[in-house]
Amino acid sequence: MTARRKQGLMLLFAALCLSVSAQTKKVSPKENYSAYLFAYFTGNAKAEEQICFAISKDGYNYRALNSGKPIIQSAAISETGGVRDPHILRGADGKTFYMVVTDMVSANGWSSNRAMVLMKSTDLINWTSSVVNIQKRFAGQDSLLRVWAPQTIYDAAAKKYMIYFSMQHGKNPDKIYYAYANKDFTDLEAEPKQLFYSPDNAACIDGDIAEKDGKFYLFFKTEDRHPGIKVAVSDKLTGGYQMQSPDYVQQTKSPVEGAGTFKLNDGSGFILMYDMYTSGKYQFTKTKDLKAFTVVDEEVSMNFHPRHGTVMSITTAEAERLMKKWGAAEDVLGNATSTQIKKINTKVDTVNKTVYLSVKPGTNLKAFNPAFRLLPSTTVSPATAQDFSKAAVKYVVNIKGQQPQTWNVIAKENHNPVLEGYFADPDVLYSEKTKKYYIYPTSDGFNGWSGTYFKAFSSTDLVNWKDEGVIVDLLKDVSWAKRNAWAPCIIEKKVNGQYKYFYYFTAAQKIGVAVADDPAGPFVDMGKALIDKKPEGVRGGQEIDPEVFTDPQTGKSYLYWGNGYMAVAELNEDMISLKQETLQTIKVDRTFREGTTVFFRNGVYYFLWSEDDTRSENYRVRYGTSTSPLGPINIPANNLVIAKDPSTGIYGTGHNSILQISGKDEWYIVYHRFNYPKGITMGSAAGFNREVCIDKMEFNADGSIKQVTPTHEGVKPLK
Repeated sequence: MTARRKQGLMLLFAALCLSVSAQTKKVSPKENYSAYLFAYFTGNAKAEEQICFAISKDGYNYRALNSGKPIIQSAAISETGGVRDPHILRGADGKTFYMVVTDMVSANGWSSNRAMVLMKSTDLINWTSSVVNIQKRFAGQDSLLRVWAPQTIYDAAAKKYMIYFSMQHGKNPDKIYYAYANKDFTDLEAEPKQLFYSPDNAACIDGDIAEKDGKFYLFFKTEDRHPGIKVAVSDKLTGGYQMQSPDYVQQTKSPVEGAGTFKLNDGSGFILMYDMYTSGKYQFTKTKDLKAFTVVDEEVSMNFHPRHGTVMSITTAEAERLMKKWGAAEDVLGNATSTQIKKINTKVDTVNKTVYLSVKPGTNLKAFNPAFRLLPSTTVSPATAQDFSKAAVKYVVNIKGQQPQTWNVIAKENHNPVLEGYFADPDVLYSEKTKKYYIYPTSDGFNGWSGTYFKAFSSTDLVNWKDEGVIVDLLKDVSWAKRNAWAPCIIEKKVNGQYKYFYYFTAAQKIGVAVADDPAGPFVDMGKALIDKKPEGVRGGQEIDPEVFTDPQTGKSYLYWGNGYMAVAELNEDMISLKQETLQTIKVDRTFREGTTVFFRNGVYYFLWSEDDTRSENYRVRYGTSTSPLGPINIPANNLVIAKDPSTGIYGTGHNSILQISGKDEWYIVYHRFNYPKGITMGSAAGFNREVCIDKMEFNADGSIKQVTPTHEGVKPLK
């Protein structure tokens, strides 16, 4: 064989090898990540302790899959019948997936579980599972009280999957342990070893490990005197963790848990997210170095309320598979992104395949584009602006692997709710100084009414409202109370020729007062509670819901308050103290619950109050009249002012204030209702997911109040 021929054969062989190598080389999934999968659970009820999935194209905006229902039933995979804290991981081979969850039903107690569930899948749809009960599996675990929040990471050095989780034994604090899973991911190879404990010997739970530049960052919740998330760092996965700093990394003062980190597909950094479990919210922060974190909540949207979950990047093919199995047209059409849409008031009717969009004042409905946010493997047409002014517009949704669906989309300008977002207990003011209207509400949308700040909103026409920002923040501005910022009221007074604004508010079931020179603040708290105890003879109820009223006949100002009772006292001229000798209670009938409102018309004092509980769909307003601001109150037989209207989906109409247009016998009721349309589906949570509305209020010839019908349309702009 000639040298030239030998060289040619060698070149041919090399080319064949390269060809075979190219054909057999697997493309790294990292090169094809195009979406994200969010695994989470939703609450502490047994029906909510289930694994749910949501999907996103950008890592910030998620829609629940399977209509928000579980992707697998907890009863089928667990000992207790409930699972929590799902952690999902892509295997080292790029095509196998692992999920671990806490085997627990919280109703049985926070120290009631001993097990976790190990799950495995090759398609994200079908999962095998095994329960690992630590107490049964390993000897010497008699003092074990609980096993919480397992997570999995691949140990490249050991070539095994390491599961880490917290455990508590006896009276000792929770610590983080680890063990390797067996080859089939059905059991632990050996008894768990301690991985980390908090240096201050406090409970240490909810570990989450992120790897960056050869270092392992362990995020964990420390339950010391100021619970929060901290970070420990090590060069070794299985030990040697040292505190990165003594600082917390959560960017909120609200309680948090369940830290979860994931890399963004565009390479711009990491997301650290965590469960604000007392607020009913989830916060997203962004970081490049796992040291400095910036809140990105304004970029985040979800149509579900997650609890302690994790996010994993997925490929286009995986996203298609998930959408084919669990995606739905309403997931797309219920997620319009136009800034002209009232985001929390979109109604999706799956029976009639219709979406109702409530748009803001001034929207051009003759050329309007809802701008539906697309999900993976989904298209929507038409994609351009359409004429919504006369009829519904037909949209066709295509999800790869499913039959196309045609839906009707209706867009309508509604003026209720008047404020964008969750707010309640509105007090309304017309300022002679600025010639504007103001609403002062409770900031709502927090679990258990746990908001800690107050905002103000201004308008010139009662329809278009400007957010004036936070005017009182309990955490910053108030020394005597730090929780439950509720039900404020305000009055404008001239003091020595200058306008002053006296703002009465509830905090920690006490009533305080702050003062400003402008209706939008800044307000300065007086440094102590104005009311912090019950009137003499009152046994139940709460010291909440202040109402301030100046009698136009005498010029005297009065403060009313109370839940379960109605109290009143005359204010001193300084408006920040009470004439204690005038303090008394006013008798009302059994319908009185809270939210007193007083106004004067044609020689008559009108007293309004809320009946029932704000969590009830039957929360409503009643009234009585008097010849004095101190009562007694005469209660008419037909004294309902406003109540629910099931025919329009309006419920929980209560806690109002009243506005009279200056110089006119023209009146408006400003009140809150359940969020429309979801509130009525939320159970008791509807009571802290409320929104503010305005409707006109009219009187009969005899001075009685005509019952108000609550509307979505609201009022027309004042001229």
